[in-house]
Amino acid sequence: MSNPAREIAPAKLNLALHVRGKRPDGRHDIETIFAFCTDGDGLSAELADDLVLSASGPFAGDLPTSGENLVSKAARALQAEARVTEGASIHLEKKLPVASGIGGGSADAAATLRLLTSLWQIDPNHASTVAPRLGSDVPACLLSLPARGAGAGDELSPIELPDLRGKPILLINPRVEVSTAAVFGAWDGNDLGPLGDWREGRNDLEAPAKSLVPQIETVLAWLSIQPGKEFARMSGSGATCFALFDSEEARDLAADNVPREWWRLATFLR
Repeated sequence: MSNPAREIAPAKLNLALHVRGKRPDGRHDIETIFAFCTDGDGLSAELADDLVLSASGPFAGDLPTSGENLVSKAARALQAEARVTEGASIHLEKKLPVASGIGGGSADAAATLRLLTSLWQIDPNHASTVAPRLGSDVPACLLSLPARGAGAGDELSPIELPDLRGKPILLINPRVEVSTAAVFGAWDGNDLGPLGDWREGRNDLEAPAKSLVPQIETVLAWLSIQPGKEFARMSGSGATCFALFDSEEARDLAADNVPREWWRLATFLR
């Protein structure tokens, strides 16, 4: 038996996220800077007669049922788009918390598209066609490289962030799931202006997310006082927050002191 094909679904970060207004289709116009970590969920796949999904890992029990999971949806959509007659046995190692503002299902869906494109030896353009149908973040996660997002987040312009490549980063989640729809629904509707330099920007979803999950403010306050911390912000619609550090040692020291009830990931930016 051949070795299974493998892919990483790296954790996605919004270094800044400006909400500019609501669209006629119910989604929102945003301006954001996407960045990705070196660690995330893991996927593997082997050829099979049918499409089959299994899962393991600390957050496998929080996943939707197989038919509703974005991995299954991505596999079925790619199979139909490329008119593939083969199936695949897919395994997802779910290391990242769900509904946490760091890609989650979108990153898993995108990794599935890359994985099956390789396994089935099909044109990568099929994956690019399918990605926007699966969610606004899926095209960015398919790229998994720094990019500026506009529109609903799916209008991408690749960018260079050389100062951040390999930067030590710590992600923390208070183990509270947050509904993206609920956070956008709690946004006050005020357009506070366009996104320029991401460090001078903001996350417009932070205030509504805090109103739903007060623990986010506690996490950000904790990150802000860690030695060696250079920058801290909430990612996406929350509740995961992140901090960039001036050294791997400072990041690791902070990671060692994270309250035990919080989830943490000490990693690097790609």
